[in-house]
Amino acid sequence: MSSTRFRLPDLLTKALSNATRMRFERVILIIAIASFIIHLAVIYLLKVGLITVDIDSELLKSPIAAIYTPFSFILIYEVYLLIFYLPRSITTYIGKQYEIITLIVIRRLFKDLSSLKLSSEWFQIKGDLEFTYDLIASLLLFYLIYLFHLKSKKEAVEESETRLDISQFIAMKRGIAVLLVPVLLVMASVTLFSWSYDILQSSDGILRLNVNDLFFDQFFTILILVDVILLLLSFFYTDSFHKIIRNSGFIISTILIRMSFGVTGLMNTVLIVTAVLFGLLILLIHNQYEKHLE
Repeated sequence: MSSTRFRLPDLLTKALSNATRMRFERVILIIAIASFIIHLAVIYLLKVGLITVDIDSELLKSPIAAIYTPFSFILIYEVYLLIFYLPRSITTYIGKQYEIITLIVIRRLFKDLSSLKLSSEWFQIKGDLEFTYDLIASLLLFYLIYLFHLKSKKEAVEESETRLDISQFIAMKRGIAVLLVPVLLVMASVTLFSWSYDILQSSDGILRLNVNDLFFDQFFTILILVDVILLLLSFFYTDSFHKIIRNSGFIISTILIRMSFGVTGLMNTVLIVTAVLFGLLILLIHNQYEKHLE
């Protein structure tokens, strides 16, 4: 009876083990490669007229757009890594959020590359302008994330050294991560169903759902709730002002990322870069506070 009772929690716990992570990584890589080849084949078959579809999508017009598909599976793996690293370190967990939103921008670049209109009126064409914004943003985000990981490295070491003192907090974070596994699976299933339904119901060939934001807008909403829970739980283990401000700042950063899904164009790019920059500045001030005032 006892083995049956704990079978599900044990299964979810194993989902966050190193062995599972390595297996999942291999599976995702195989799926990503296969999906890339299939996407390329579909584009080729459409071009030669061997198959026809009623969907008008930029993803079916250029081989460059086929890169979008394997990137989507890589993003799924990054989401898993975010949950995997949640019990280990707050800064690593937040850094994974920044990596995910940066990969979303990079994935969008591949999609936009397939529909660029190279002309002297570059700055008057909306699609070309958005591509320019994303190109610049990807460089800025890459550098900001590098700085974030650089500044959080020392903190991660210090946190691991005091692991015994906050063992209960780590156990709670692991519990949250375990609960996120089924939530992630349900959200992914619902997203797949909604996307499939949108394709089947598209009588005019136009998709109603924004494929760039699919799944991730709801996912970052969940992350905001997780960040708030982590902040509240941290009050049981520390009353340090600078740590409370750091954790609160990370929540604001996640909210800014979530808000970016509700807008397009330059405002979308500005919100994403601002979110990562704000998180970096919060971490820098926190580290200075700890170095000189603690």
